[in-house]
Amino acid sequence: MDQIRELNKKTIEQFREHRGDGPLRGRPLLLLTTRGRKSGRPYTTPVMYRPDGDRLLVFASCMGAPSHPDWYLNLVADPKVTVEVGAETYEATAVVVTGEERERLWAVTKEQYPFFAEHEARTEREIPVIALERLP
Repeated sequence: MDQIRELNKKTIEQFREHRGDGPLRGRPLLLLTTRGRKSGRPYTTPVMYRPDGDRLLVFASCMGAPSHPDWYLNLVADPKVTVEVGAETYEATAVVVTGEERERLWAVTKEQYPFFAEHEARTEREIPVIALERLP
């Protein structure tokens, strides 16, 4: 767990220093800040995303871990999040996508990024697809 925290910390620092250029160029990565469901403190996590029209999609795969990642549990408790992508920072609402729409988006995502199918194969839980919708 400490290794993951250290890697995330380094990734966040690089992201903010280069704002999408430098060592992170070409990776569909954003920083997602949620509020801790117990502490109320802000937590920032680097997350891969995929554009979908005016919104960005993120996936709570946690590399196929048996339980959902904390950032997902936090946004379920409080869907108001902060998104940092490229040079932009904005507030958004996180909406967990369900039903046919989730199935369609998840299928396209696995086709584009086959490692997500590997994550899915490692777990019995349904991997959440979350749409980040920019607030006006």
